[in-house]
Amino acid sequence: MTTTPDAPIRLFQVATGNVGTEMIKRIGQHPDLELIGVHCYSPEKVGRDVGELAGLDPIGVTATGSVAEIIAAKPDVVTFHGVFPDEELYLQVLEAGIDIVTTADWITGHHRNANHPHPSGRPWTEIIEEACQRGGATFYGTGMNPGLCQILGVVHTADVAEIENVTVIESVDVSCHHSADTWREVGYGLPVDDPALPGMLEKYTSVFADSVWMMADCFGLELDEVAFSYELGACTEDIDLGWYQLPAGSLGANYLKYQGLVDGVPRVEAHLEWQMTPHTEPKWDIQGCYITKIAGDPCIYSKHMIFPKPGTDFSSVAAFASIGMTVTGLPALNAIRSVVAAPPGILTSADMPLRGFAGRFAGPTTEAQPSTSATSGTPGR
Repeated sequence: MTTTPDAPIRLFQVATGNVGTEMIKRIGQHPDLELIGVHCYSPEKVGRDVGELAGLDPIGVTATGSVAEIIAAKPDVVTFHGVFPDEELYLQVLEAGIDIVTTADWITGHHRNANHPHPSGRPWTEIIEEACQRGGATFYGTGMNPGLCQILGVVHTADVAEIENVTVIESVDVSCHHSADTWREVGYGLPVDDPALPGMLEKYTSVFADSVWMMADCFGLELDEVAFSYELGACTEDIDLGWYQLPAGSLGANYLKYQGLVDGVPRVEAHLEWQMTPHTEPKWDIQGCYITKIAGDPCIYSKHMIFPKPGTDFSSVAAFASIGMTVTGLPALNAIRSVVAAPPGILTSADMPLRGFAGRFAGPTTEAQPSTSATSGTPGR
């Protein structure tokens, strides 16, 4: 879908979980975006003011609960911030001619095709591409990692003459990411010798294999395969995080590798160095950042470090949790104008223009209120 250059893009958001709630607060810092609606899966949220759901003052937009209401609002774009994809929603929205930007488990589609196949057996990439073409809409998946982290890996090679290996590493304490559903799916809290654990970890992190394929695409490199390997850290004591419990002997940390191989040699890699607690054996030296390592001529080593803004209470767990949600969702918000301008079909970061990764300078006000239209209205009100 296209819009005039100076007109705000009319945005309908799906989900108000950790990322979605933070994005409602951040939309107000994007003068080129107009929030016209929010779709919720929880019945108790439907009918409530979206500002209140996000911990803000009322903003005059009421949460809705059906795909029909999204389509009736005729937004330019839908942002999807659910923990897991909703492909049936995607298809209906795309066929209605509405673009989608998602932070849920999609970079290229390899992972969804392999691990969460359509009941017909057809690849999801084909089915979504067909919906895009029928509706004249664009579909794009991003986030921080996977997403922007791999773009950093690509751009760091711009001044490397002979690349031998590209590795991007997420080295973080994940205990501030309060999504119990996510951590149950990947097996945190299960005994490290549980035979189901490696399969759970791979199934629910395989979107990082997508990120390796995407980087290889940028390099024009044909991979033979993307291989998965793992090391598991067992809790040395019972851990109670308040929102999640990890018994002694259960998974409390991991080092995962997704390695793109050519003739058996790793060329492009994505590593996940995660800890829920430092009390594990083995344990890793968590750096609290995103690391890019390029072996070649010359070699590159870079850390992408993220901190709350000055004046923030650095001892606040909530502040760091907010930063995690912000860096997940903002690559989606910043990409919207480029996605809306793109031709119909599935778009990946390999094809995104540089401006699609650009943030926004602060406006005359820093008040975190979503930009809304006084006359826009919202279905279901």
